[in-house]
Amino acid sequence: MPLSWRQGWPARGLSLLAGVAAGLAHPPFGVLPGLLGYALLLALIDADGPRPLRSAFFRGWLDGLGYFAVGVHWITEPFMVDAKEQGWMAPFALVLMAAGLALFWGAAALAYRALKTRGPARILVFAGCLAGFEWLRGHVLSGFPWDLPGETWRAGSAPSQAASVVGAYGLTWITLAVAATPAVLAQDIGRRTKAGALAVAAAVLAGLYAFGLSRLAQAVEPSAHAPVIRVVQADIDQKKKWRPENLGLVFDTYVGLTEHKGPVQPDIVIWPEGALPAVIDELIAPGSPYASRLRDAFAPGQTLLMGANHAELGPGGTARYFNSLVAFRREADGLRVTGVYDKHHLVPFGEYMPLGEIATKVGFRSLVHMPDDFTAGPPSQPISPAGAPPVQVLICYEALFPGVTRAGAARAGLRPAWILNISNDAWFGVTSGPLQHLNLASYRAIEEGLPIVRATPTGVSAVIDAYGRTEPGARLALGALGVIDAPLPPALQPTLYTRAGDLYFAGLLLLSGLAALAYRVR
Repeated sequence: MPLSWRQGWPARGLSLLAGVAAGLAHPPFGVLPGLLGYALLLALIDADGPRPLRSAFFRGWLDGLGYFAVGVHWITEPFMVDAKEQGWMAPFALVLMAAGLALFWGAAALAYRALKTRGPARILVFAGCLAGFEWLRGHVLSGFPWDLPGETWRAGSAPSQAASVVGAYGLTWITLAVAATPAVLAQDIGRRTKAGALAVAAAVLAGLYAFGLSRLAQAVEPSAHAPVIRVVQADIDQKKKWRPENLGLVFDTYVGLTEHKGPVQPDIVIWPEGALPAVIDELIAPGSPYASRLRDAFAPGQTLLMGANHAELGPGGTARYFNSLVAFRREADGLRVTGVYDKHHLVPFGEYMPLGEIATKVGFRSLVHMPDDFTAGPPSQPISPAGAPPVQVLICYEALFPGVTRAGAARAGLRPAWILNISNDAWFGVTSGPLQHLNLASYRAIEEGLPIVRATPTGVSAVIDAYGRTEPGARLALGALGVIDAPLPPALQPTLYTRAGDLYFAGLLLLSGLAALAYRVR
């Protein structure tokens, strides 16, 4: 790359372009050559100038701005639900969110440049800095690990299987190191050194594919005794769902799909997050016209796992609201509640309002369809509903976080047989958001060696095996109305990630630190 292109405005434009390219490498776009954007970013950060640290931060930030503008552009869709009142906020939300997330990339570039590493060792240091700050992005201020670089690989593909060992953060480090290696071509080092670095990167990439193909070749078929699951996708427009007069229509749609006669009667029926625009306690209260209809939709022995808004009285008699999953069991005398999971990891500005009074004044409060904020439930752990194998419930964006299922199993002393992710992706319309969410959630299956079932009101719903692959015929696309009937895929033995968590990722960060130290010592 000519030196003139690594200075001034050309460098800024290339930084932004590199981020866009890396963002487009993610599913559903899948432009994998975009991974070379990381090599371009490294070459731009390495370029000398009068203020190298400031330039490094700004170029890293611009790169992150392009990356997250592609990755989170769906954030504008919730404002379009009430476009007349809130549509004007959409572009500001996108810019502010992308710019805020990009600060982590700017800080990573600054940290890398401050270490002043040269030669091939800089590849490891770059991977360590950016992967480390991606870990911080997933934890600081409640965390938002959307589109980690390691999740660029389509879930269920051969490279994605490495997440069963090192998790999504460890795969982020490996992906960054491999993708950034071509930057050595712009370095002032010998040809043999450049060739050696490229050969190592190629070997690591080949190793990812070899390991993944070997793991996928060992896949097992579902047991003949596996419970049959029905996922209900009602495809009800978000703009219409919350109109009070439409409650009956929404309820009838879900019940009608539940009563659909298939080749076999499902053992477990799943309704997505917030399926009904009402508080579940009122719907099933004695005398409610909906309670008897809900009961009659199920045969004795069937189980319903329903995403619902749940209320209870808190201290002082004030109502507390929870975003929950409620498990019902149809028995001879009616429906019985056999389990409740209250969402622990709430979405800022979606389920609770930081600085609530200020948020109410500027109009953000109207995005939450409850009179008050949701209350966070206790730390996640599996539940054991009657008629269903033990399950770890992940509501909406809880499925973005590596290690939640592992930590929950440790708390309960019980490993679940599957993961259930209910989500209201209808907020994000017909954009890449629901497809990205499907890919990211599927990584939790790979990490834990557990199947995952996704239920959404408008798509994408799917039954996913323990390798992150959607089961044949077990997927409902965006905008589809219908049900999925499929046996629950089998769980695998605990993976290395399940046993060790992010320990291997910590080892990779240590390797980056040792590379920086070794260069300084030399």
